Amino acid sequence: MSVNITPDQAQKLLTDSSNNYEFSLLSFSMLITRLKVVYAKDSSQAILQDCTNEVNEFLQKYGSIMEKDSAVISKL
Repeated sequence: MSVNITPDQAQKLLTDSSNNYEFSLLSFSMLITRLKVVYAKDSSQAILQDCTNEVNEFLQKYGSIMEKDSAVISKL
């Protein structure tokens, strides 16, 4: 099951400090942590789109092994 996120969902994922999303795949958690730092430094629309694209590329490549995480991501 492949999931794609929108820029609004990416922004929620990168900025929502009230929810500490936990993902089963360590590499995905590391990606999100890195993108949070990038987005915190520059929260422009262009950076948000770049972050969204990077998350979607990761999900497209590894989505088949992220079934548990897909449920969390789709609820954003």
